[in-house]
Amino acid sequence: MTVLSSVRFNLVQPGPADDGAPARLHDRYRAALDMAAYADESGITSAIVEEHHGSPDGWLPAPLTLAGLILGRTRRLTVTACAVIAPLYDPLRLAEEIAVLDLASGGRLVTVAGIGYRPEEYEALGVEWKERGRLQDEALETLLAAWTGEPFPFRGRTVRVTPRPYSKPRPMLFAGGSSRPAARRAARLGLPLFVAAHLPELEAYYYEQCARHGTEDRGLCMMPPSDQSLLHVTEDPDRAWATLGEHFLYEARTYASWQTSDVHSAVRSGARSVEDLRAEGIYRFVTPEECVELARASGQLTLHPLCGGMPVDEGWRSLHLLGERVLPRLEG
Repeated sequence: MTVLSSVRFNLVQPGPADDGAPARLHDRYRAALDMAAYADESGITSAIVEEHHGSPDGWLPAPLTLAGLILGRTRRLTVTACAVIAPLYDPLRLAEEIAVLDLASGGRLVTVAGIGYRPEEYEALGVEWKERGRLQDEALETLLAAWTGEPFPFRGRTVRVTPRPYSKPRPMLFAGGSSRPAARRAARLGLPLFVAAHLPELEAYYYEQCARHGTEDRGLCMMPPSDQSLLHVTEDPDRAWATLGEHFLYEARTYASWQTSDVHSAVRSGARSVEDLRAEGIYRFVTPEECVELARASGQLTLHPLCGGMPVDEGWRSLHLLGERVLPRLEG
C-alpha cells in the first residue's frame, strides 16, 4: 500500500549554553543530514523542517537553509518547510531562494507559508506584529507574481525576479493557517491551504470561499487527521518511555508555553509529566508491528528521530526500525 512516511527535524538542543554547545549541535545537524539520506534510500517519502526564532535551545530558525542541505543529500525525498513565517522575510529574496531550491532539486521543495503565532519572533526581527496580515498578503502575492518571470509592480517600483523556477506553473506553495482569514486569503489567491490542526469546519469554509472567488479548480485543503501522532519506533516502548520520555515532554511543554488559547495545532499538549504525555497519545512509542498496523489504518507515519534533544543513537535505532522492519512490510 502507499503510505506517506515522513521524518521531522527541528534540531533542538536543550542544555547549558557552554563552549561545547556549538559542537554538540554540529553533531546533531550532521546526524539530521545523514538521517535524511538514509530516509531517501529507504523509501521514506518526505522530510519536514520547521521555523522558530530566539529559542534558547537553538530551535531551527532557517528552514530553507536546512531544506537545501537535505535536498542536496537526497534524490527522491520531498522536503516540506512547514512553516516558513513569510512576513519575516523580504518577499523578493524569499521568491529567489525558493526558485533556486526548486531548480536545484527538480521540484522537490514544498513551502508552507505561515503567519506565525509568537509576537516575540516578530519583535526580535524588527517586524510589526500588527502588520502581519498585510505582510502575509504581500508575501504570497509577490511569490506568485515573481515566479512568472515577468516584470511586476512591487512597493512603488517595477521589478523582475530571476531565475524562473523549475516547477510549472510554480513551486508547490501552500498558504498556512488555522483561521478564517487564512482560509479566505488562500481561496482568494487560488492557493491550497495547509491547516495545522484537524479542523473540518475550516476546511468546509475554505471550499466555500474558493467557490465565491472562482478558484474551485485550484482548491485543496490538507490537514492532519484527528488522531495524528508523532512516532518513535522501538522494540520496548516501556523502556523507551522511561529513558526518552523527558525529551518528548520537553518539546510538548515548549509548544504549550508558546500557544495561546486561539492557536490551533496538532501538537497541543497539557501534559505535566511523562505519564501524562504517554496517556495523551500525541507522541506514541510503538513497536515495528504496531507501526505497521498504524500505517495500514491511517496511510501515514511521521517519525521524530531527534525530538527534544534525544540521543542521536536512539534516533538512529528508531529510524532503522522504520526502514528495515516497517516499510518493507507495507511494500509487500
